[in-house]
Amino acid sequence: MGPRRGDSGDPRPRARVDAAGDLVLGDRAVIPAEEIEVRATTSGGPGGQHANRSLTKVVVSLRLAESSLDAASRARAQATLGPVVRASASRFRSRAQNHEAALVQLGERLLAAITPRAPRRTTRPTRASVERRLEDKRARARTKSARHLPDPGD
Repeated sequence: MGPRRGDSGDPRPRARVDAAGDLVLGDRAVIPAEEIEVRATTSGGPGGQHANRSLTKVVVSLRLAESSLDAASRARAQATLGPVVRASASRFRSRAQNHEAALVQLGERLLAAITPRAPRRTTRPTRASVERRLEDKRARARTKSARHLPDPGD
């Protein structure tokens, strides 16, 4: 059975903003809204006076050293993202929509950084791939040996 309507089909947990404005990182962590710095600025691009005067672009940032993440998650996030994680959104004309979009973007980055990667399982190459590689090597060797000048004693 395929993904249902409204279901992205992606099994990974997603970041979301709850009713209190806190950032929920799937089942891994919750970042309180007080820890996230929010700035609103003018968004660039066309739009005339409205775009130049309305503070609709939202930039959110989180200082990882001061965050409430557990030590292991904080270390993993800092190694991947650096000491401060930022996200911005200016896609919508509404500051509230851009605020939520920027928070979700920040959450997705954090979630990807703190989720441990599955260890790589080593596999053996197939017999066919080994034979193809060796045949390619033989063909390359024949090509290169054909470039040599014939021996002068012949």
